[in-house]
Amino acid sequence: MLFFSCLAAASLLPYLQMAKVAINLATGAIQQEELIVGIDLGTTNSLVAYVHPETRQPAAINDLGRGAIVPSVVHFPPDGSSPLVGNEAKDFLLSDPANTIYSVKRLLGKSYRDLGQHAGQLGYKVIDDDSEGLVKIRVGERFYSPIELSADILRELRHRAEHALKTPVRRAVITVPAYFNDSQRQATRDAGRLAGLEVLRIVNEPTAAALAYGIGLDPSDEKTVAVYDLGGGTFDISILRLHQGIFEVMSTHGDTWLGGDDMDRAIGEHWQSIFNLPNTFGQVPALQQQLRLAAEMAKRYLSQHDDFTTQLLDGDEHVYVVTLTKAEFNALIAPLVERTLAACRQALGDAKLTPASIDAVLLVGGSTRVPLVQQEVAKFFGQPANNSLNPDEVVALGAAIQADILAGNRRDVLLLDVTPLTLGIETLGGLMDAIIPRNSKIPTKAGRQYTTSIDGQVNLKIGVYQGERDLVSENRKLGEFVLSGIPAMPAGLPKIDVNFFLNADGILRVEAVELRSGTRQQVDIKPQYGLTDEQVEQMLMDSLTNAKQDVAARLLIEARTAAEQLLYQVERFLKKNAEHLEAVEITTTTAHTDLLRQALAGNDRDLILRRMDELDEFTRPFAERVMNISIKQAMSGKQIG
Repeated sequence: MLFFSCLAAASLLPYLQMAKVAINLATGAIQQEELIVGIDLGTTNSLVAYVHPETRQPAAINDLGRGAIVPSVVHFPPDGSSPLVGNEAKDFLLSDPANTIYSVKRLLGKSYRDLGQHAGQLGYKVIDDDSEGLVKIRVGERFYSPIELSADILRELRHRAEHALKTPVRRAVITVPAYFNDSQRQATRDAGRLAGLEVLRIVNEPTAAALAYGIGLDPSDEKTVAVYDLGGGTFDISILRLHQGIFEVMSTHGDTWLGGDDMDRAIGEHWQSIFNLPNTFGQVPALQQQLRLAAEMAKRYLSQHDDFTTQLLDGDEHVYVVTLTKAEFNALIAPLVERTLAACRQALGDAKLTPASIDAVLLVGGSTRVPLVQQEVAKFFGQPANNSLNPDEVVALGAAIQADILAGNRRDVLLLDVTPLTLGIETLGGLMDAIIPRNSKIPTKAGRQYTTSIDGQVNLKIGVYQGERDLVSENRKLGEFVLSGIPAMPAGLPKIDVNFFLNADGILRVEAVELRSGTRQQVDIKPQYGLTDEQVEQMLMDSLTNAKQDVAARLLIEARTAAEQLLYQVERFLKKNAEHLEAVEITTTTAHTDLLRQALAGNDRDLILRRMDELDEFTRPFAERVMNISIKQAMSGKQIG
């Protein structure tokens, strides 16, 4: 099923320009009713920025001297009180690592299989059911999605901005890496809504960085720019071409598991090897965090000095003195830096350019403070890299400039027309799955891949909707069609691409293709009757007012859907492989499935997830045993049952 947004309401600019004269108590200036802020939701640190109404300059918000940087860390106190975010939460990385979540941006929009071996590098429990479902994080008896945890960070940023600026903050521009896929972008948008923010636009981080450096503010600019972004947990290189005020991402490359954290890990492993530290430093979460934080301290110190020394304490209070020189540090991180340069070569190759074609190189991310990084990047591109702006703040500053443009305060910058409401389709449980988010520039195209949920399914009804609510029943239906002739296959095997093509006239073409058979169906949806500005505004307000309830409803429906699929798979497995199972395994599994069905009858999402986790934990050992038997039979020439 699907959903769509027409252009009858042309632009959201009128809503952003409705002015009510007010005095900002923090700045003393006359301002519009609300400020629109720019947010850099980072892997390691996050921050919020705005454009000062008098100076017209972007600035990071420093709330009462607590610092502009907010560590992207969430801690859940054992007493069940409200979570702590930022510096207060970071203090618990050592003392309570199991209940302290960091690097959650790496998990946004990811499934368990996406994480692979990296799941074990985290100090908290990521639930792994070996499925394509989205990641869940277990804290005590509760389960959290990365969206909920990211919303906690965004909520803290919003509160800090409101406290510092003495004005409500309800609208924001949020940045994401250029390589973020549709699922990750939608997850970021959902997190913003859950935090009470209307996300006006999701902006690529390299584009925001270029804006912060003033590139693109002059419509006559014609440049090709490389943005080298090395943060705490991720790296990406983006090649941008600026033409007539429009940023085109020519290519992007990177690694979601490469950053300053990996430098810290290299230092920690070096110390463990050289100074014979006990294995507990790599196995006990509290000691593991102590080692990681000491390594981070060494990295920062050696960016300004030649030698570093510190002490580590193991669980028995034994003292270990560890040292590191700048030369040793450079040797340890040289392979990591080379990996970033290999990505640069790939990005240039994809854009069919050479280093000599680049007009400017911009450094973004706190890890670009490392001198070796600056030296090697300058050598690679054959020119000095620009790091004149604070690398921790540059993306947020650019997001604030983009927010100022959306507010209509920069008349010299051209904004392309955008979709006023989200377009998408209906999925299992009556949920709305966004294909083209609102505020997407048009013309545009986007798509996602789906599959069947029932064995032998040969038809798929695709319903197209527009709106901002999580349930299709709360949105506007634009039409539907049926993709028929799907070859009868087991559930999950068909691959169905659903693509939206939205042209400049506001006509949406929806196409569905079953890739294995080539079965194809499409329909044009024309905006025969449009929405008034008031209707669009009301739909947006409804989505914000009901954001918490909508997200809770979505999470409950997703949990129920996943549980029903798990029950279906387990029952098939028991029926098919009863001969390989012991009686106690069958009876205990049946008991677990009964408990899961009982949980499904209620509305307790955490209980459903806990029952799923228990069922998965119990069945995994003998499921692996049966798989091994099947493999042996296949290798001996017998057919797998």
